[in-house]
Amino acid sequence: MAGRRIGVDVGGTFTDVTLALDGDLVTAKVPTTEEQSEGVMAGIEKACEEAGVDPETLTEFAHAMTVSVNALLEEDGAKTALVTTEGFRDVLEIGRQDRPSLYDLDAEKPTPLIPRRRRFEVAERTTPDGVERSVNEDEVRAVAERIRERDVEAVAVSLLHAYAHTDNEERVASVLREELAVPVSASHEVLAEFREYERTSTTAVDAYVRPAIDRYVSRLTERARDRGVPQPRIMQANGGTTDADTVRENAVSTVLSGPAAGVVGASAMAGGEDDDQSGLVTFDMGGTSSDVSLVRDGEAERTTEGVINDRPIKTPMVDIETVGAGGGSIAWVDAGGALRIGPRSAGADPGPACYGNGGTEPTVTDANLVLGYIGASTSLGGEMSLDAEAAYDVLSDLADEAGMDGPLAAARGVYRVANANMTRAIRSVTVERGHDPRKFGLVAFGGAGPMHAIAIADSLDIDRVVIPRASGVLSAYGLLAADEKRDAVRTHQRSLAEVDPEAVDAVYEELTEELLAEVSDRERASVACSADLRYAGQSFELAVDVDRPFDAEAAGERFGRAHESAYGYRTDEPVELVNCRVTATVARTTPSIEYAGGGDPRKETREAAFGDGTHETPVYGRERLPPGEMVDGPAIVEGDESTVVVPPAWDVRVRDDGALIAEVRDE
Repeated sequence: MAGRRIGVDVGGTFTDVTLALDGDLVTAKVPTTEEQSEGVMAGIEKACEEAGVDPETLTEFAHAMTVSVNALLEEDGAKTALVTTEGFRDVLEIGRQDRPSLYDLDAEKPTPLIPRRRRFEVAERTTPDGVERSVNEDEVRAVAERIRERDVEAVAVSLLHAYAHTDNEERVASVLREELAVPVSASHEVLAEFREYERTSTTAVDAYVRPAIDRYVSRLTERARDRGVPQPRIMQANGGTTDADTVRENAVSTVLSGPAAGVVGASAMAGGEDDDQSGLVTFDMGGTSSDVSLVRDGEAERTTEGVINDRPIKTPMVDIETVGAGGGSIAWVDAGGALRIGPRSAGADPGPACYGNGGTEPTVTDANLVLGYIGASTSLGGEMSLDAEAAYDVLSDLADEAGMDGPLAAARGVYRVANANMTRAIRSVTVERGHDPRKFGLVAFGGAGPMHAIAIADSLDIDRVVIPRASGVLSAYGLLAADEKRDAVRTHQRSLAEVDPEAVDAVYEELTEELLAEVSDRERASVACSADLRYAGQSFELAVDVDRPFDAEAAGERFGRAHESAYGYRTDEPVELVNCRVTATVARTTPSIEYAGGGDPRKETREAAFGDGTHETPVYGRERLPPGEMVDGPAIVEGDESTVVVPPAWDVRVRDDGALIAEVRDE
């Protein structure tokens, strides 16, 4: 029973499940439900039934969700108020002077999550050196009464320079929590870091999604408890898990929960044969979007800031680039007659036309069926049958609209445009950051990723693609492999030449103690310290690892090397310390999964269209392929959760752990 660990990842179309027990891996897919926790429990029941175990015997339950990111994308989060320093009511609206379209005179800024009528000021003043004007608690109570009249569901508090001195903000938050029966997010608790706009935006996002997270986690934990399932550990954007109570208090940390789990799973299952490469490009194509990221030296690339639906968010997260091209992405023709893909998606309901649930618009999945990559008799997730006639009908309509020669031509166009969108995303995390994609391996997963990955790799001159076992549910597997992880940051702005090492060490020590008091096992926790550094006058920082006790000279040298690597040069300008960061990690053991294969792998043949024409293509059952088996392209390898398309001029080899290694054929 010690090995009965289950991971559940909620996607836009399907909810994926992996169950590890006794060296075996059981997978399942169920449709994502409107109330996500219902689909989660249905997935747990299905996987346990297939494995022949009772859910009550599970020893661990890890979970990734889309609640917070959906609230941001669909703009249906909590009715939120903001309390800020007098004169700073419009920080969310003003933002910064840099903008994506510098010369677009008609560019519109996104509507703030919190409208002006729900933004309130208090008379207080804090500077980086201390509190100059203390807050009046009676004034805060008056503000609380005005907030109550607005019938809000959450409150964000972000006072000027509260990252440096928290006294006033602590008092404001305390009074509001006494007076109001709604969650209050305070910036010094969410992000103790300078830059007013980003800190206020992140705190506003935390408040905006917090009620939804609280409701969802409460329902999920209650359902799990009723079924005898362990309480869920939740995946965070930083690539680590934590307990449910923590994410209730820090909801913004869940914004990229699912994609982060996928990168962790890819890193855990795809490595081992990339010693001669710079690392791995992870490619996760699901139902509504595709996510790409980099893994170098066995670790996922991380960042401390991102943008979701035009809202800046500063929180430690796996560095992921997302494009709106997934299996359910809708193909359409723009006003100029060009074929486009996404960002609209058919989702799980009604889904692509071929699902037979009433979908009437062509999607990438419909195109893959018409191309022959998905068989008309295929059952998705092992249970959902397909309606091939519906797919041909919607592709025929698209062909007529685009002036193409029939549904097959339209399907080819959809496949190529979708691949081009995803190729650009991979270039953005490689070429645009100074990395040569040809020196990386590509790891493909997600329900649709292996169907497109080799064609994308071919266009980028990447000569090796890894498709891990259980690639269709790899994010769910990543939950089983993820460590427990917690992060803390504090601004401590000083010139490195004048810094007091003992004062810096005191900051690191305080942050370390704060995290160690929160982790599940203090004795097993490892602690890593880093610093955000910049040249004097720069408006951005680079994070570098630092030693304890703090060594300013060594930190400056590491920064110089990092700056040269990132931007091609280093200078003799003074270096500034900006932020101190600490990460506490409790390492977990990745489940040991055995693979044997067996049976006749050849299933059938069917016509499939590739770039050089249509081929009578052999179809193989993935779980029947034994280790060491070689499959020559063109070929199709079908699993319950995903399908691998092997074009001509590529071969696939089965690795001992069941992963498929696709490589360009030596002519």
